[in-house]
Amino acid sequence: MPKDHGIGASSKRREDVRFLTGKGVYTDDMNISGQAHAVMVRSNVAHGRIVRVATEEAAAMPGVLAIFTGEDFAAVGGNPAGWLINSRDGTPMREPKRPVLAHGKVRHVGDAYAAVIADTYQQARDAAQVIADNSQIDELPAIVNMADAVANASNRVHDEIPDNLCFDWGWIEDNRAAVDAAIKAAPHVTTLELVNNRLVPNAMEPRASIGEFFPGTGDYKLTTTSQNPHLTRLLVAAFVMGIPENKLQVVAPDVGGGFGSKIYHYGEEALVLAAAKKLARPVRWTAERSESFLTDAHGRDHVTKIELASDLEGNILAIRTETLANVGAYLSNFSTATPTFLHGTLMSGPYKVPHVYVNVKTVFTNTAPVDAYRGAGRPEATYSLERVIDKMCRELGLDPFDVRRKNLLTPDQFPYQSPVGLLYDTGNYQATLDKAIEMADVAGFEKRAAASKAKGKLRGMGLSTWIEACGIAPSNLVGVLGSRVGLYDAATVRVNATGNLSVMVGAHSHGQGHETVFAQIVADKLGIPESSVEIVHGDTARIPFGMGSYGSRSLAVCGTAMDKALDKIIAKGKKIAAHMLEAAEGDITFGDGKFSVAGTDKAKTFGEIAFSAYVPHNYPLETLEPGLEETAFYDPANFTYPAGAYICEVEVDEGTGKVDVVAFHCADDFGNIMNPMIVEGQVHGGVGQGIGQALCEFTTYDENGQLLTGSYMDYAMPRAEDVPFYNVDYSCQTPCTHNPLGVKGCGEAGAIGSPPAVVNAVIDALHRGGHKVAHIDMPVSPSRVWSAMNA
Repeated sequence: MPKDHGIGASSKRREDVRFLTGKGVYTDDMNISGQAHAVMVRSNVAHGRIVRVATEEAAAMPGVLAIFTGEDFAAVGGNPAGWLINSRDGTPMREPKRPVLAHGKVRHVGDAYAAVIADTYQQARDAAQVIADNSQIDELPAIVNMADAVANASNRVHDEIPDNLCFDWGWIEDNRAAVDAAIKAAPHVTTLELVNNRLVPNAMEPRASIGEFFPGTGDYKLTTTSQNPHLTRLLVAAFVMGIPENKLQVVAPDVGGGFGSKIYHYGEEALVLAAAKKLARPVRWTAERSESFLTDAHGRDHVTKIELASDLEGNILAIRTETLANVGAYLSNFSTATPTFLHGTLMSGPYKVPHVYVNVKTVFTNTAPVDAYRGAGRPEATYSLERVIDKMCRELGLDPFDVRRKNLLTPDQFPYQSPVGLLYDTGNYQATLDKAIEMADVAGFEKRAAASKAKGKLRGMGLSTWIEACGIAPSNLVGVLGSRVGLYDAATVRVNATGNLSVMVGAHSHGQGHETVFAQIVADKLGIPESSVEIVHGDTARIPFGMGSYGSRSLAVCGTAMDKALDKIIAKGKKIAAHMLEAAEGDITFGDGKFSVAGTDKAKTFGEIAFSAYVPHNYPLETLEPGLEETAFYDPANFTYPAGAYICEVEVDEGTGKVDVVAFHCADDFGNIMNPMIVEGQVHGGVGQGIGQALCEFTTYDENGQLLTGSYMDYAMPRAEDVPFYNVDYSCQTPCTHNPLGVKGCGEAGAIGSPPAVVNAVIDALHRGGHKVAHIDMPVSPSRVWSAMNA
């Protein structure tokens, strides 16, 4: 029987009540008395020198309160990258300043170089247009193509960086000679050049910020669409504006999706704070959707050459990759970690590969900054690896299922030290592969292919076996690798006198269901109703310092901090109970919401202990403080390692090249499952995004750096008809060994395993139709498929 409450139950998402009834409160819903409106003046050229910012006419327009330009922020700090990466030769990366507003040069279309503050939005917009019409920016040649950027020393995104290269990174450099030798000696080498296409994150809610300043106290308040309010506070206070951190409160209320693009600090957040102080009134800014396309951090954008050495039976001997990774015009907060330590460390996947070497060159271009997007480095690694394995199988005439099975790590090999620096603690990759084969009815595929052929369609099947690393940790290790922040998290459990709880967590929920799942865990552990538990997040004035939500870290890291805080609550409760029940503390047990004396019927409920803690009439005051509130910080000893096997079936129309995904099967190992319904929803969403990347999404700039896919009319998001009903299974559980919940993370899995499964299926379908196509870059759109078939 499925559970109806607590850990393992499919409790309905409590937050959905307000979302579905229109009671959610998002940043743009807030109207603060006296608020003014900000509109950014953005560059319409990708690269240019700012000669003159014409503000005089705009300043005299009705309702205009203030105008800011880049010069107003020239003396303050810049938004830094979160990781310092060294090149192979040991030199540190080039790290140009990312200003609040551009000054000197604009470096991508949409780069803001001025801002207007006015009484109304329309007044601010009209004045911004006047500034844009009258300002002078001398256009320079745009640098869009990464190979051209590195080769062209005379044309520079940043004048001080002659080759437009941020760094040239090798991982692990000591592996290089062994990999080169293994590839040179191998019986067979498969080479594949591929593109991991640039994506525009499209959350339902665009970015928005409200700045407030309180002259009486010198306090600031920033309400913003953030996945990580404490990081935003740290960056704004310490690096960008020089505000004392204790004087800045950052609040992220309901946030309508993030997918990585709302982890980072953006200049608009600092701008509204500076404007609020100058005007002594609140200032708000909300992005239009076109601004989001131009300025939200994009995702992916890798060009990779991968070489896979094997014997003639398909045993993998070595892997070598060379990647150009686009970081755009400026470094965003996690842009340097994504193509390196979140990508290169996954290049051996779930396989027993003896030798791996990864080289990544990150390149500045006159395009929007690129940063972490759902999966963040792991989809890029998985796509390269799973595509080259399929190509190797075709070259050697081997079955892709058999080849993966023989190369997968086996359960007796754990813990496993990978050749690219990770220590996998547990897994059973054969089990997830077997489950996927069962779910997909692989044995019946030929019958389905024949039925498709009868309809004039080519049917193909694609497999992807993948692994990811979640909950980046520990802080002392990532610090050595270049991280400039800690990667712990925190939770405070406050038990009220009447026995209900407020739990303040450092993680942030923007669609994941934390308010439901965290409450389930607390209620299960304390034996109280889930309705008695309130989860508080997103407000730096109310929660302990945490590192937000991204990288499938919320449950494994913040959830563990919460679990440890609950342990402290129970430990103190036992001391109180021992006093009240006149027993030795060692004789007190706790379960089902009661503190009991072992071997007797003497007990006190959790509520009674809570009341006694706050009304300490019968209480060990000489040894114990009143109250029942505990905080715990948790810094993991290792990553967690979800893994799985995905099988996709497609039909391809030979006449048009149109691809239809007709079936998709996901067998995942997420460790212990807290709420099955929410896990399935996370997988569904991730696979939908992965299918979008594989079939239709593609960010395109022309040679002048103009964004050609700047709206939903041009950028093809997947629609309901593009995705099938998914078949999801998570029964192959191998619990994580280093967190007490045994969880691994599920939020990004779908986006990691699905793109190669889709593309592998398309290539399989074409081969079955006699079209010997080796590779098609994503998105495998009808025109690309048709062209490949008719090349």
